[in-house]
Amino acid sequence: MSTTVSADGTKIAYTRAGSGPALVLVDGAMCYRGSSPNDALAKELAAHFTVYTYDRRGRGESGDTGPYTVEREVEDLAAVVEEAGGEAFLFGISSGAALALETASRVPITKLAVYEPPFIVDDTRKRVPADYAARLDEALKEGKRGKAVKMFMTEGVGLGGGTVALMRIMPFWAKLKRVAHTIPYDTAMVIGHQAGEPLPAAWPEVKIPALVLDGGRSPDWMRNGVASLAKVLPSARYRTLPDQTHIVKAPALAPVLKEFFLG
Repeated sequence: MSTTVSADGTKIAYTRAGSGPALVLVDGAMCYRGSSPNDALAKELAAHFTVYTYDRRGRGESGDTGPYTVEREVEDLAAVVEEAGGEAFLFGISSGAALALETASRVPITKLAVYEPPFIVDDTRKRVPADYAARLDEALKEGKRGKAVKMFMTEGVGLGGGTVALMRIMPFWAKLKRVAHTIPYDTAMVIGHQAGEPLPAAWPEVKIPALVLDGGRSPDWMRNGVASLAKVLPSARYRTLPDQTHIVKAPALAPVLKEFFLG
């Protein structure tokens, strides 16, 4: 493990592996090094890239200086890119894809790839309730971490109550509760694009080559959001990975990223 320091003095922990052009991987909600799909992806890509994985603010071994803003997370990612040599390829998954989009126009990123940012652009699923963020904050203020995770899984992600009830008896639920305080960070990243409305041209500055990905077995609402994103980004390509879901498998994703970044 190595560390860098963000603009506001927050320690950000990261790992570097492999050799080749620099590639930074950005986690989604409640994930961090050692507990992330990006761990397996980094191993798949390390033969072709110098891969940087890092703990987003408030997770793993990174600090969590308050108050939180999305801009602070952009600065955290900028600090990792600086450690990578000042420019890099960038890949983000889920809400980490939204962070990657926010960062790509402000930091020297040469190519950008994103997988399934959770944007709700139509009526194929319920929109996130208007008071969701406020109720989430209240649950956390009351110390009800399990309640916050449940709210995120049901209202934010859209999972059924029965599925979440089963999750609550699994060993990993305790890990989720430990980082529940970071759920509002990811909420702030995506909530503006979860109202069931078409995406605006929110990232016109992201003119670098971009690859927008989804899984062929993911729900319609998520795939519709991804397709919409591909249309509003100035230089984006859209690709679907057959048989994949939101929990995309590294062996299916890695060759596609290699082809895009090195092509």
